[in-house]
Amino acid sequence: MENKKVRVRFAPSPTGHLHIGGARTALFNYLFAKKYKGTFILRIEDTDELRSTKESMNSIFESMRWLGLDWDEGAMDEFNEKGDYGPYIQSKREALGIYKKYSDELIQKGLAYHCYCTPEELEEMRKKAQLEKRPPRYDGRCRHLTKEQIEEYKRQGRKPAVRFKMPEEGHTSWNDLIHGELKFENKLLYDFIMVKASGYPTYNFACVIDDHLMEMSHIIRGDDHISNTPLQINLYKALGWGIPEFAHLSMILGPDGSRLSKRHGATSVGEYRRLGYLSVTIKNYLALLGWSTKDSQQIFEKGELEEKFSLEGCQKNPAIFDPVKLTWMNGEYIRKLSKEELYELALPYMKEANIDLSKSKVDPKDIVFIEQEKYKLLSDIPKLVDFFFKDEIEYDKESVEKVLKKDKVKDILLGIKEVYSSIADFTEKNIEESTRRFAKEKGYKTSEVFHPVRVSVSGRAQGPTLFKMIEYIGKETVISRIDKAVSEAKIV
Repeated sequence: MENKKVRVRFAPSPTGHLHIGGARTALFNYLFAKKYKGTFILRIEDTDELRSTKESMNSIFESMRWLGLDWDEGAMDEFNEKGDYGPYIQSKREALGIYKKYSDELIQKGLAYHCYCTPEELEEMRKKAQLEKRPPRYDGRCRHLTKEQIEEYKRQGRKPAVRFKMPEEGHTSWNDLIHGELKFENKLLYDFIMVKASGYPTYNFACVIDDHLMEMSHIIRGDDHISNTPLQINLYKALGWGIPEFAHLSMILGPDGSRLSKRHGATSVGEYRRLGYLSVTIKNYLALLGWSTKDSQQIFEKGELEEKFSLEGCQKNPAIFDPVKLTWMNGEYIRKLSKEELYELALPYMKEANIDLSKSKVDPKDIVFIEQEKYKLLSDIPKLVDFFFKDEIEYDKESVEKVLKKDKVKDILLGIKEVYSSIADFTEKNIEESTRRFAKEKGYKTSEVFHPVRVSVSGRAQGPTLFKMIEYIGKETVISRIDKAVSEAKIV
């Protein structure tokens, strides 16, 4: 690695948002580049001209930046790019004739040919192979067309695709940096389409041209591409080019062992962001999908992943995506945030919940911070602290029945109301001392006082530390809420 300039790429197809599998591939390429002081490139592979959209492209850019996967070279947005190997968007490269040049070269060398087969003929070919229990592969019928046959197809108005002429003997093998030696019999491979009838290049063709021209040293991608690799290696050989190193990452499965999909919940990075996961959590958790350190470290500080990552730590077996572990990890990272960081991250969720931060009696940062130990998601924050910011709170029915409708509660609340009214300096320390003194003097257990007070002023039986909460709500509001609780609960 020391003698080879490391250049790796993430090359998403902009046909949807950046999903978890793609983000993991991007992350491993990014970490590999950082580890070996190499270059991380972002290339957009929009050769699927029917499904590719600018919206998806921009969503990918946004998700990459949110994850902190800053690329050194490539497309920066749909208009701008940086680096000396551009364009970095394949449709722009196609417009320059880059792919046509190499398809023409292969045709001239007799290593590729025009294929005039219609979709109907190809479907018939596929069905016949199925009936004969053979792998569905192109039967090579256009490999040796006569001039007369070609003229007839042209007369019919057929537009040809361009197919690569795959060697029919021998085998294709490579030493995969994760899976070890992999070998394919050439007779089982097929003459894949390099250029579609529309003139657009296919994935297998365009990515080889681009990876070579952009001088990629390593191709790190999902193991669903293993079957593409022998096709691409033969293309490299046909063009007389050096072959990069390949590393194929294990598949990501859902908790039930099936391939990760929407039925398992959120699948895109943007969805996890909206749900209230931190970018550092997603980055850390993705790193553990198919990779581990020797000591199975779980939580990484800033810069540690870049330092410790290696392909040697990647596993061959599929990785299981565990939403429970992800949520646990998010809580761990939330607890590491400073008060200011937590507040800034909470703001969009508070706004979405229509919480008026100006309603609080104290700094909203302090209110958000008071429940930091309980947050698992940023989206948890509004529902745990909303009662601090409301003029009218809603009482949890179960808490009212279990707590406020017990014997003696009315006397307790009316008594504590008088106590709180008399506190001049309404602070946590004074509130706690006065409440405990009241319980002792009246012969109540502290729990007999604490629980009704909590439900009265917050509307719920669970919440932040009681006396700090009361201080933050404020004296006037606490007293009015106690009055309301006595009235609403119809305590006798």
